[in-house]
Amino acid sequence: MSFDLHMALVILAAAVATYATRIGGYILITTMKRIPPRMEAALAAVPAAVLTTLVAPAFYNGGWDMKLALVAALLVALRISHLWMLVAAWLVVMVWRHTIGM
Repeated sequence: MSFDLHMALVILAAAVATYATRIGGYILITTMKRIPPRMEAALAAVPAAVLTTLVAPAFYNGGWDMKLALVAALLVALRISHLWMLVAAWLVVMVWRHTIGM
């Protein structure tokens, strides 16, 4: 295994870009006296956007066990705590895989 300078520079550049975007947002918000309503609305939409980017590909690319687990997690999350949501999704996948198989 040899050292690849080009790859090391790409990794370093990605690390610097990631750090700059994270610290840049923090610096921008801390310098404001108050957050404008449009920015507050955009920041409030971030969790839903992140959740969608994680769940949608798993739902559409996953098997029936994954689809049923996500539906079960949604139904449980509407009524009970998040811990039970995870337990319900895990149980659906385990029961599906044990009875029907993959």
